[in-house]
Amino acid sequence: MITVLALMTIGILLGFFINQRPKIIKAVDKMTNWAIYLLLFLLGIGVGLNKKIINNLPTIGVQAVILTIGALIGSLILAYITYNLFFKPKQ
Repeated sequence: MITVLALMTIGILLGFFINQRPKIIKAVDKMTNWAIYLLLFLLGIGVGLNKKIINNLPTIGVQAVILTIGALIGSLILAYITYNLFFKPKQ
């Protein structure tokens, strides 16, 4: 846990110092995207290797679809409410 906090603190400090360098920011953005792609790929490998998940995929898949649809509908409703409360121009 200390390692995670130390790395996060170092990242924040570096971000503060490179804030005005657009080339570095663009490079860091690309590296961040590729790191996320790599992590998702490795997560996929981990899921594929897990026999319990693969054997229960039909059940898990239905639950995942239901959860996804619920999260999407909830996000849309809350975004609509937030827009109307805080961002809609007053007439």
